[in-house]
Amino acid sequence: MEFSIATLLANFTDDKLVARKLLEKKLGCEDEASLQKLHIALEILERIGVLVKERGKYRRVTEEGLIEAKLRCSSKGFCFAIQDVEGAEDIYIRESHLSNAWNGDRVLVRVLKEGSRRRSPEGEVKLILERSNHTLLARIKQVESGYRAVPLDDRLLFELKVQAEGIKLEQAVDHLAHVEILRYPLAQYPPLGRVVQILGSDAEAAADIDLVTCKHDLSRTFPEGVQEAASKLPKKLLKADLKNRLDLRHSLTLAIIGNNNDPKVIENAFTLEKTSAGNWRLGFHIPDIAHLIQPDEALDREALKRGRSVYLGELVLSMLPEVVAERCGLLPGSDRLALSFLITVDSKSGVVLEWEIQPSVVKVDVSLSEQQTEAILNNQSTENSAQIVEIVQQLGSLQQLLKQVRLARGCLQLNLPPNQNPYHDEGSLGCVVVNDLPVHSLLTEFVLLVNQLMATHLNALGIPAIWRIQGAPDTEDVQEMLKLAINLGVELTLEPEIEIQPLDYQQLTRVFAESASEQVLTYLLQDTLKPATYSTTKGSHFGLALPEYTHFTAPLRRYPDLLMQRVFYALLEHGRDRRNTRVKERVNLRHSSSHGEINWNVLPPELQQELQSDLTRVLIQLNDREKEVQEAEADLAGLQRASLMKQRIGEVFTGVITGVQSYGFFVEIEVPPAESNTVGNPRVPLRVEGLVHVSSLKDDWYEYRARQQALFGRKNRASYRLGDRVAVQVKSVDYYRQQIDLVTVGSDGAVFSKDVSIPNRDDSDLYLAHEDMEPDDLEQYAEDE
Repeated sequence: MEFSIATLLANFTDDKLVARKLLEKKLGCEDEASLQKLHIALEILERIGVLVKERGKYRRVTEEGLIEAKLRCSSKGFCFAIQDVEGAEDIYIRESHLSNAWNGDRVLVRVLKEGSRRRSPEGEVKLILERSNHTLLARIKQVESGYRAVPLDDRLLFELKVQAEGIKLEQAVDHLAHVEILRYPLAQYPPLGRVVQILGSDAEAAADIDLVTCKHDLSRTFPEGVQEAASKLPKKLLKADLKNRLDLRHSLTLAIIGNNNDPKVIENAFTLEKTSAGNWRLGFHIPDIAHLIQPDEALDREALKRGRSVYLGELVLSMLPEVVAERCGLLPGSDRLALSFLITVDSKSGVVLEWEIQPSVVKVDVSLSEQQTEAILNNQSTENSAQIVEIVQQLGSLQQLLKQVRLARGCLQLNLPPNQNPYHDEGSLGCVVVNDLPVHSLLTEFVLLVNQLMATHLNALGIPAIWRIQGAPDTEDVQEMLKLAINLGVELTLEPEIEIQPLDYQQLTRVFAESASEQVLTYLLQDTLKPATYSTTKGSHFGLALPEYTHFTAPLRRYPDLLMQRVFYALLEHGRDRRNTRVKERVNLRHSSSHGEINWNVLPPELQQELQSDLTRVLIQLNDREKEVQEAEADLAGLQRASLMKQRIGEVFTGVITGVQSYGFFVEIEVPPAESNTVGNPRVPLRVEGLVHVSSLKDDWYEYRARQQALFGRKNRASYRLGDRVAVQVKSVDYYRQQIDLVTVGSDGAVFSKDVSIPNRDDSDLYLAHEDMEPDDLEQYAEDE
């Protein structure tokens, strides 16, 4: 198996000695070639002082001034190392100090010069930990010495020598191709690649799915060894598998297939009944994947590498082979091992009274599609039994109660374009997006609840976990947003000295909803939210207004959820349910009643530390992978929007100014639903954003005023402000960069434009990574170079 220096070094935690045999197992080194690579890597890391060898084992050496970071470059050649620590300074890397590292690579950086008020610190790449670009999109050209591949990504400022292998390279000349990296630059040798696939004459001629999967190196197939391991999974349950499990096969169980585009992956099923006290007893059942997929084996390593399933329109790139879902998924009529949350909810208030988490065996009786479920919720079903209809409608009533409790604690709910989040949780924004699809809303409420309860349980028992955290917005960002809101006619104040609370933001959303500028105000609020990430250090989740939160409900499609199943089983197998053997009374570690009873370490200290180390080992990889997948999914949506708008060049739309910069302003326009059924939700208009470049405003010279977020004309005093409605015409579309260029249209229909050179949006990457850096600084860096 291929491994990176980053995944190798991730095994060294807590200054412990690690045996080579353990590294071989963790990294999947099973053949002679991979064993040799590991030997070479260890020897080099020892020579450069990253590892030391003691008594035949290895230990990581932490050197002051060495920082792990991710390299981010612009098309102009400026490169910065972006640290993982929130609020840490970005480190400027001169071209001569890149050590052949490329944009996106994870690197170990040595700081050479400390930063000052107007300058970032400077550093050099000491070691490339992990390459980001294993394949790339490139245009093939012929040169005297053979063939070269010129990367389409203009942040990769090099050419690759292309090796003839299988494909006739003369056929690829002047075409866009998917190129695999065979060798990265080494000393005087240039990078070497081979053409895997000729995609088309240019980006527009290639399929959008091909562009995205090639650009982000997303594999559509599984390695032979992984497929073989999946095929060997047991097809039937044995009696031994049912031992110590709660048998729930007698309970009427139904599954609802949401919008994950893969009906074979059924991860959640429901039971619902009334207790003798008149409360609801909800059963939420999740496939027991940890029972079959063991750590550090082929299926587990592949799942970790992929991180999660990827949803690209109709194409689903699953985290695990299809046969795993067939053997583990909650398919109707099949006995399945599960982890079942049995939750008692007050039928009047929606408050959770108690719950327990049980390894179980279940059998789904009925599987409902999204359309069938929606018909039942809308009292339009004619094809299901009265009992099924009653349960679904009761689930709908329970959902409304849970929603009231969620909103009462301050959970954010933003009125944004409905998304198609297949995990039915808080999504990449870290908060609930208002969705007019009733089935999605139904599933979201229960998924959020179960994730919350698992986090509460692990925290109460002091068990290590992969927490999902989201910090509170920065006070400065909030105050800036409120200043802009005043310009849009909404006057609100929040005390700058007091930390922002979720209920404050919930109040903002209510006030914004009453404004004519709700759309822009919501975007401004969204921009202040910090990204949600995975962490092994417990923290609060701002968007959900929870002190702790984790992901648990999608183990077939998301690796952190699978990890959390293993953590729970470690609790069941090794957890101490009493202080010592002299105490006769035991607590039930599966039940919420244990929370107030425990005042001892539930797990043995060594296991506690081992679990913490194992989770920490994969943390950076999981966060990096999630960002890559989100970028890929956003890329596909962007390409589809660009393709749609390519057909609308010359048409005039009315839109809202959603952002103003010194170089122009962004306008969001709405394309009617009939034209947008390939992107997003076909029931609502598609929102598309384009740029009106300042130099296309030929009627005056416009000055940018950051405080007002506006461009003002010097002579005619005309202005373009954040939130203004403006008529624009689609002038041009750069398909690959997903850039839509607009020009303003006067009240008489005249187009105000002239030929301008629209800058590449990627050129502003440096500013996005360095918003506090002045243009003069960039110019100075360029002069220094």
